[in-house]
Amino acid sequence: MDLPGVIPIFPLPNVVHFPGVSLPLHIFEPRYREMVRAALAGDGLIGMVLLRAGWEPEYQGRPSVFPTGTAGRIVHCEPLGDGRFNIVLLGEREFRVQHEVDDASYRRAVVEWRRTPAGDLPADLRDRVWALVRDHLRTLGREGAMPASPGAGVSDQAFLGFLAQHLDLSPVERQGLLEAETLAERAERLIASLEFQRQAARAPTMPGSLRSQ
Repeated sequence: MDLPGVIPIFPLPNVVHFPGVSLPLHIFEPRYREMVRAALAGDGLIGMVLLRAGWEPEYQGRPSVFPTGTAGRIVHCEPLGDGRFNIVLLGEREFRVQHEVDDASYRRAVVEWRRTPAGDLPADLRDRVWALVRDHLRTLGREGAMPASPGAGVSDQAFLGFLAQHLDLSPVERQGLLEAETLAERAERLIASLEFQRQAARAPTMPGSLRSQ
């Protein structure tokens, strides 16, 4: 599949997208309505990127973003009567922003496409991730939030992406997972995040008199 060298980018403060995962979005800003119309008229690709901290004063301009993102293709679009859209993106490929081009009302960037990770996770590592996720959800009282097994037909990339996108991780934690160079590194980072949450949940509450003032 040929991929373009320039794509629209859609920066948000709390969304990190992953390949193989569906992402529903409600598009209401005029510049991003134009972005969707242009994508629908072309290859349907939109690159999701995470805004860096401190974006608020510059939001109407071009606040800084993390350079690593995921391009998704529009697989469903519901135009609304007032010009807004409900769309669903299916994550296709990771990229790195090289620089932006100022040729539209919305943001567009020259990108370098990241290599699709080759090979599979070791079976024991995938099993370790899944066991930890299930333990994490039991701790939260959310045993019913995930299926009994991830499914043998689900690729390792989609498996990790789904977990990263839907577990209760911070946007910056998700960004760190996306930036991993290999699937094994992504799995290990996910394990570290969940282990940290588990240890924090088990830590004793500090008495009020000893809390930092």
